[in-house]
Amino acid sequence: MSKKIIKIEDFKFREDVGDPFIARMHHLDYYPKGNERMGVPSLDLEGKKLGEDFDLSSPWKMYYGKEVPGFPVHPHRGFETVTIVLQGYVDHSDSNGAAGRYGAGDVQWMTAGSGMQHAEMFPLIYEDKENTLELFQVWLNLPAKDKFVDPYYKMLWAEDIPVVIEEGPAGAKAKINVIAGSYKGTKSLDPNPNSWANNRDNHVGIWTIQLEPDASFILPKVSPTLNRNLYYYKGSTITIDHTKIQSNSSIKLSGDEEIKVINGDKYSYLLLLEGEPINEPVVNYGPFVMNSMDEIQQAYQDYNTTQFGGWPWDRKDPISAKGMGRFAKYDDTHTEIP
Repeated sequence: MSKKIIKIEDFKFREDVGDPFIARMHHLDYYPKGNERMGVPSLDLEGKKLGEDFDLSSPWKMYYGKEVPGFPVHPHRGFETVTIVLQGYVDHSDSNGAAGRYGAGDVQWMTAGSGMQHAEMFPLIYEDKENTLELFQVWLNLPAKDKFVDPYYKMLWAEDIPVVIEEGPAGAKAKINVIAGSYKGTKSLDPNPNSWANNRDNHVGIWTIQLEPDASFILPKVSPTLNRNLYYYKGSTITIDHTKIQSNSSIKLSGDEEIKVINGDKYSYLLLLEGEPINEPVVNYGPFVMNSMDEIQQAYQDYNTTQFGGWPWDRKDPISAKGMGRFAKYDDTHTEIP
C-alpha cells in the first residue's frame, strides 16, 4: 500500500471502526410516499419481513418497524451513539421522557451510560413525494470509569455545527463540518460531558466532508497511536498519496502523517472518524458494550429487573405529530427549537 494508507476495503452497511469506536452504520433508504400515519402504505409493505427487515438488496428497509420504519424501543449501556442525519428525519424518544425530531445536517449525541431505553423511528412525513433517509450512526465507546454515568442526550443542530471552507488555487472548495474535534483552529461544539471525545487530548474527530470537483484538504499529522478512518461513501474518485481510490471505499490511514486528499472531477462526500484508543478490553454483545462478559450478563440482568427506568410512552415506536418541525424536548421545562 503506502506509508500513509494502511488499508482500503469496500464500504459496507456496518463496519467495525476500531478503538475508541465500536461501529459505524450507514443507512440509505429511498422510502416511498408516506401515509396519513407517517408510515409505509400497506401495499408497499407486501413481501417485507416486518419486525426484522434488513434486506440490503432492497432500496429501503423497515428494520424493526412494522408500519413506520426504524428502531422501536430497545436498551443500551456502556457506550455512546452519535447519529448524523444527512437526509430525512428521525424521531427520538427515550426512557427519561425526552423526545425530539431532527433532520438533514443535525446530529444527536447520546450517552447511554448506566442504561437507558430509546426508540429511533424514521417518520415518512411527506405524502406528496418520496421520503429519502440517509444517516450515519457511530458507536463511540466509554472507558470503564464512565460506563455507569447517568444517561445524557443532546442535539447538535446543523445551524450550530462549525464549518470550515477550504478554497483551492482554482477556486474549488472543500467543506468540512466539524462535529467533533477541530480543523485548522476551528473547534467543534462540546461533546457530551462524560464522552471520551470531551477530553480534546483524546483527539476524537468526527467530520463530514463535501468536496467540489478538483478540491482538496489536508488531514494533519496527529500521533502514531491515532486510529484514523476515512469513509468515501459517494462520488467518483479521490487521490491519496498518488493512489486513486474509487467511491464506496473504507480507507484506514496513518495518524502520524500529513495526508492530502485530492478530489477527482465529480462531487465527493466523506466521513472521517479518528481518535486515540481507550486501550481496554471490549465486549460488544447485542445492545451493550462492556469490558467483560460478566458485565454483559449483569447488564441483561439489570435491564430485566429495572427496565432502565421503564418506558413512559404509550407505544413502542413513538413518533411526533405530523406538523412538528425539528425540536428537542429534554424534560417538561426544557425544549429546544433550532
